[in-house]
Amino acid sequence: MEPGTLVADRIAQLLQREGAEFVAGFPENRLLDSASALGIRPIVTRTERVAVNIADGFARATNGERIAPCVTQYGPGVEAAFAAVAQAHSDRSPVLLIPGEHDRGAQEPPNLRAETAYAPVTRFAATVNDAARAPEVFRRALHRLRCVREGPVLVAVAHDVMCGPAGEAGWDVASGPRRLSAADPQDVTETLRMLAGASRPVILAGQGVLYAGATDELVALAERTGTPVATTLNGKSAFPEDHPLALGTAARTRPETVDRFLGEADVVLGVGTSFTRSLYITPLPESATLGQIVADPRDLGTGYDVAFGCVGDARVVLRQMLDRLGAEAAPARDPAPEVARVRSGFLDRWMPRLTSDAGPISPYRVVWDLMAAVDRSRTVVTHDAGHPRDQIVPFYETLVPRGYLGWGKSTQLGTGLGLTMGARLARPDRLAVNIMGDAAFGMVGMDVETAVRCGIPILTIVMNNGLMGGYGEYMPRAVERYDAHRMSGDYAAVGAALGAYTERVAEAAELRAAIGRCAKAVESGRTALLEVMTHEEPELALGRGD
Repeated sequence: MEPGTLVADRIAQLLQREGAEFVAGFPENRLLDSASALGIRPIVTRTERVAVNIADGFARATNGERIAPCVTQYGPGVEAAFAAVAQAHSDRSPVLLIPGEHDRGAQEPPNLRAETAYAPVTRFAATVNDAARAPEVFRRALHRLRCVREGPVLVAVAHDVMCGPAGEAGWDVASGPRRLSAADPQDVTETLRMLAGASRPVILAGQGVLYAGATDELVALAERTGTPVATTLNGKSAFPEDHPLALGTAARTRPETVDRFLGEADVVLGVGTSFTRSLYITPLPESATLGQIVADPRDLGTGYDVAFGCVGDARVVLRQMLDRLGAEAAPARDPAPEVARVRSGFLDRWMPRLTSDAGPISPYRVVWDLMAAVDRSRTVVTHDAGHPRDQIVPFYETLVPRGYLGWGKSTQLGTGLGLTMGARLARPDRLAVNIMGDAAFGMVGMDVETAVRCGIPILTIVMNNGLMGGYGEYMPRAVERYDAHRMSGDYAAVGAALGAYTERVAEAAELRAAIGRCAKAVESGRTALLEVMTHEEPELALGRGD
């Protein structure tokens, strides 16, 4: 059969037209080879889960504007990728999944079908069992991926169809431009009225601000109405955290500014957030009047009752509000001095940990020294799940949109490594930093070799305290009798064996310089791993000032 006549070849041509720069995955999937023939780079990972995380990180770092397909083998490959797709689904990350599927004659149980298994964790899922239907299925999938951007989409292609003849008709499909909508003018007027009439309003900004590219508009609205701004965990970096009106991130752990201003708020306006209730989101005050600006009307009132709101793209709606305010509008209040006082008091209480000289090193010192060692305007950082996330989020001050990839409505350990690789592929001009614990490294650590082999220079900081922090309360007898929370390992040695530049630091005084050397290694094109010997810090910043 001539080159370019297989279904896999046609799909690869379609991806090329859509601007795909790479395909991440783990063989066997014929699409990897067909894409390579067109110059689309294959990134073969050690695990399917990390392949999906790479595509996820790329989508986040580009606000879904560039495409990063992910492929897996039918059967076991599909099964192994599920956790990462569930993570992307919970955060609505626009990832294109093209797994193989069993041959058409072998799709009955006990064989697992991707479309059926993934339906709960995708926004669109379909199976191509007929080559003639493939163009229409991909057209629909690309529309959901590129135009709507509401989460992962999946097109499973039967193995015998993927490797079979494509035919000629219908393969000129394309995603088309993204469609944006404005809000009803009456809703805009009401939202402005609610902000103006409030004594202590707060804006809670979510990842919808990032996907809309609306940070400038959000800053302008906050300044012209005198409204302080917090962000959700997924929305961290949507508002510059060095701004006088920045409250920080309203996550499970958070600065005192969040609890103080949210707790006293009489109006809370969510912008680009669904108000979903979650362990990793600060509860909203029951006494406040709530409103939302969301692109999807299904997000209205999902976690709390809302009294007002707008349906429309965050950037478009914020511009409507700014136009209605007029250029001469002056805020009736200035909460910035109070924000500064509360923030200063919070940092003063935590400074002994942030600057601690203790050995093993405090994880809070890792965050503090990282901020001092890198140019945060040219850095993208992500956390991993568990205590690393809880310790980093309240204190890492992000300055630019997507300077931080926050995630966490689903929290698989190890997710941050792949997200960081995806972010580096999307933004090679930025230092990409992944901070994880030793338990998370155990989940995905071998994929450090993927970063080395594929030339994706990132910095991974492993905080090694020799245990699963925070789990002792869930299994106290197992801990007391068997030390079930203890772990061990020389992760710098593992990283070196996998080809990375590595260092191991146990003294706080050496930490900042070590971060700097690792960052320089990354700038020279090497993947770096810094193992920091830390102690357990059971106390977390819960925002109450205690």
